[in-house]
Amino acid sequence: MTTSLRRRDSPDQRTDVIAQFYDRHPYPPPADLDAAAPRSSLEQRAAHHLLWPWRPVPEQHRVLVAGCGTSQAVRHAMLDPSADIVGIDVAPSSLEQSRRLAERHGVTNLQFHELRIEDVAELGERFDHIVCTGVLHHLADPAAGLTALRGVLAPGGAVTLMVYAPYGRAGIYLIQDYCRRLGVSTEPAEVADLVATLRELPPGHPLSPLLRGTRDFADDDALADALLNPRDRAYSVPQLLELLDGAGLTMRRWARQAPYLPDCGSISETPHGERVAALPAAEQFAALELFRGTMVRHTAIAVAADDPAAEQPDPTDSTMAAARPIPVPTALAVQERLPPGIAAALLNRAHTDTDLVLFVRADELAMFRRVDGETTIAQLGPGAPAFVRRWLRHDLVVLDASDCAGMAS
Repeated sequence: MTTSLRRRDSPDQRTDVIAQFYDRHPYPPPADLDAAAPRSSLEQRAAHHLLWPWRPVPEQHRVLVAGCGTSQAVRHAMLDPSADIVGIDVAPSSLEQSRRLAERHGVTNLQFHELRIEDVAELGERFDHIVCTGVLHHLADPAAGLTALRGVLAPGGAVTLMVYAPYGRAGIYLIQDYCRRLGVSTEPAEVADLVATLRELPPGHPLSPLLRGTRDFADDDALADALLNPRDRAYSVPQLLELLDGAGLTMRRWARQAPYLPDCGSISETPHGERVAALPAAEQFAALELFRGTMVRHTAIAVAADDPAAEQPDPTDSTMAAARPIPVPTALAVQERLPPGIAAALLNRAHTDTDLVLFVRADELAMFRRVDGETTIAQLGPGAPAFVRRWLRHDLVVLDASDCAGMAS
C-alpha cells in the first residue's frame, strides 16, 4: 500500500470550497469494516457480471475509486483482493483516515493519491472499473470531471456512477436554503442548534422521512454533508443521460434497475402500465422517476459510447441458451402470508421500494431455486428464458453470458 500526497499546494485545490469542506468534515462517518471479508467466488462473479455480462472474470483488474472519502477504497480492496485499487480524493484528512483503516486491516492492494478528479490523467494509468459515487455532483464542473474519468477508462471498461436525484431530496434542498438564509455554519455549536431545530420540523415536511430513515443524520459530519454542503446539485434521469452522453459514455443499465422499469412493481398494475411500457427506454426511466417521486440517488453502470458490448444480453434470445444466471446475494424468497396460488414472493432486500416484489408459482419457485451460477438457461428447462428475463429485470439474478456463441465482440 502506498500513499502519494499530490497537488497540496495547488491554488485550485487549496481554495476549492469542497476540498476545504471535506477536509474539515471527512465523509462518510468512521466505518466499521471488521465484518468485511473477500467476496465468495459466486458473489465475485455476480459483482463482475453486473458490470460485464459478456466478459469472463479476469485474474486481475484495476479499479479507480474517484473521491474515495474515508473508507470506500478500503472496502473495495477488502472485498476483492485480486484487484489493484487506486483511491483519489482532495481531502487530506479523508485520505489519512483511509490509510489508517487500510493499515488496521492489513490491506495491501491499494494506493492513495491526493488528486482532483479533473486531474486524474496525471496518474498516467487506465482502469477497467471506475467507481465514482456521491462525488461528481459536488464538483464545480461535473461534466469536466466525468470527461476526465472517461479519458482514463480502459477499452471495454465500466463506470459505476452515483449522483443525487432531485425529487426525493426536495426536503434536503429546502433546509439547505433555510440554513443559507440564516448563515448556519458547520461549527459544532451551530450543528447542535440545527439538530435541535430539526426535531421541531412539522411532521409533513419533505425532510421528515429522511430524518427518520437515514442513519447519516445521526452523525454531525454526515449531517453537515447533507444540509450544509457548500456545493451540490441533483440530476433527473434525462439530465443524467445527457451528462453521460456529453462525456462519451452510454448507460448499460441501472445498478438496481427494477425501480425504473414499467413491468416491475405497482406501476405494472395500473391503467398506465402498458402506456409507459410503450415508451422508449429513456422515457420509461424518466416516467418511473416521476411516478415514484422518492428517489434520492441514481446509480448507473456506464460504458464508452463506442463499446460494442454496450447492450445487456436478452435471456429470451436464442443465442443465450448457454448463459448462466447467477443469484444476487440480496435476493430472497418469502413464503409467508401469500395470496392463494402463490408459492413465494421474490424480492431484493437492497430495494427501498416495497412494491418491487415478484410473485411466483410453485414451478417458477422450483426453477429459481436451481439457479446456482452454473446451470444454464437451457438446463433450467422449458419456459426458463422468460422466467430469467423477469428475474433479471427484478434484480434477482445477473447473467453470465461469457460462454454464449452470440457474445458481443
